[in-house]
Amino acid sequence: MEKIILEAEKRKEVGKSKVNALRKRGFIPAVIYGEDLGSIPIKVSRFKFLHLLREHPIETMVITLKLKDDNQTKEYPCMVKEMQQDFLKDEIIHIDFNQISLTEAIKVKVPIVPKGEPIGIKQEFGTLEHILREIEVECLATNIPEKIEVDVSHLKINDSLQVKDIDFSKENIKVLTPAETIIFIVKPPIKEEELVAPAEGEKLEPEVIKEKKETPEAEESKENNG
Repeated sequence: MEKIILEAEKRKEVGKSKVNALRKRGFIPAVIYGEDLGSIPIKVSRFKFLHLLREHPIETMVITLKLKDDNQTKEYPCMVKEMQQDFLKDEIIHIDFNQISLTEAIKVKVPIVPKGEPIGIKQEFGTLEHILREIEVECLATNIPEKIEVDVSHLKINDSLQVKDIDFSKENIKVLTPAETIIFIVKPPIKEEELVAPAEGEKLEPEVIKEKKETPEAEESKENNG
């Protein structure tokens, strides 16, 4: 597994104004949480952290934080626990990191992606529905796969793939998601009549155009002119 390194510094800036000033200088305020550490306020480069997010899925990314503290540098293997975002400015404003063990199994969720084009789409014009986007697994942090690719090319119309149908032995992981959970299913093409099917209780009858009833004044005028 690739070692992902992110440099960090202990953070002395606290309080709204100081933290805002920190962000303007290109840093994201953060905290490392750990059983032996308690909590350590830190700051990381926004540019470098965003670069990691572009390169790796956040759900499975194990980051080695190189924390500078005075003249010492210590390394802490961590995963992102939570990110706070300012959606108006579209930027990350705070990160919580969880220290993890490299020798004990942890629980994480891993993305599942399809590989290939199902027969049911190629030959029968069906649609592949991706029901389950990620599965929960237990493994060492060093064995966490970034994603799990599943071959769906053999699926025909109404065929489905469940968790139990996939061989995870090569991944060195223990799958925690229930075996009967459906991941992919190929649905048949929608028929034309289904596209215009009436709602329940609705009748598709031609509209009857009723004859417009004339007012008494119009009838009187018609008699006078007739």
